[in-house]
Amino acid sequence: MITAKNLTKRFSDVAALHNLNCQIPDGCVYGLVGANGAGKSTFLRLATGVYKPDEGDITLDGIPVFENITLKKRFAFVSDEFWAMPQSSMERMASLYSAAYDAFDHKRFTSLAKEFGLDTSRAIATFSKGMRRQAATILALSTGADHYFFDETFDGLDPVMRNLVKQLLYVQVVDKGATVIISSHSLRELEDTCDQLALLYQGGIVMQSDVSDLKTSLFKLQIAFGHDFDKTVFDGLELLSYTRQGSVANAVVRGDKEKSRAMMQQHNPILLEILPVTLEEVFLFEMEALGYAFDIAQGGN
Repeated sequence: MITAKNLTKRFSDVAALHNLNCQIPDGCVYGLVGANGAGKSTFLRLATGVYKPDEGDITLDGIPVFENITLKKRFAFVSDEFWAMPQSSMERMASLYSAAYDAFDHKRFTSLAKEFGLDTSRAIATFSKGMRRQAATILALSTGADHYFFDETFDGLDPVMRNLVKQLLYVQVVDKGATVIISSHSLRELEDTCDQLALLYQGGIVMQSDVSDLKTSLFKLQIAFGHDFDKTVFDGLELLSYTRQGSVANAVVRGDKEKSRAMMQQHNPILLEILPVTLEEVFLFEMEALGYAFDIAQGGN
C-alpha cells in the first residue's frame, strides 16, 4: 500500500502539495483528477521517489520511497513527456530499461510493440506524440514492475489505442495483482477505468472514493405535480441541487433511490423519474457541498 502522510512539496515559495494525506491500496486502478496546478504530476514524482518531500512522507508498505533503489525496481513511471536518449530507438531504450529492471521481459516488449504496430528499430525522435506515448507505455509494461504510474496516460492516443492501453492495464491489475495510478484532467477518461478516484484541489486531496460508491450514492430526481408546490416537497431527502422550470422540478439527491421514490410517490406526482448522474456531475456537486468552487473542465497537471 502507498501511504502519504502530511505530504508537502514546495517550489520556491509555492506549495505544489500541502499536507496531503491518502492511502492507495494494492491491486487497484487509482485515478487522480484535478485542474491546472492541483499537484497531480508532483504527487506522482513524489510517489516514485523522483522528488524528495519537504515535509511529511510517502511510503510503500511503510518504507520511504525516496532514494530507495530496491523499491524503485517495483515502479514504472510514464511521465507526461517521455524521455529518450538522443537518436535512440525503442530497442536501445529497452536495453537501458533492462539494465535498471532485473525482471525486464524482452519477449513481452517485442510482443507489445507488434501489437501496437511500432517499429522498434526506428528512431524515437521520428515518432508522433501518440507513438511516443505508446512506446513509453510498452517499455513500462515490460519492466515487471508491480506499481505503474501514468501521468496523463491517454493524452495523444486515438480511441483505438486508448482502449488497447486500458485493456493492458486491466490485465496487469487482474492477472498480475499490480497497482496502477493514473493522473488526468479528464473525468470522462477515468470514469470507466478506475476503481477509486481522488480529487486534488490546491495541493491537497479534498475527496476520495470508490467509483461505484460515487455513482450509486447520487441521482437526479425529476418530478411534476398538477398543483403548485415548492422545495418543501423534498423534505426528508438530502438535496444537493434544486431547480424548477414551470411545473417540473429537478433535484440532485444523495441517498437510496427506491426509498426516495417511495417518499415522492406519497405526494401523488403526475411525473416522477429517477435519472443517473455522470461522474463529472457527482464531483461538481460534491465539491459544491464541500464549499469549493472547482471547474472540472480545466486542464493541466
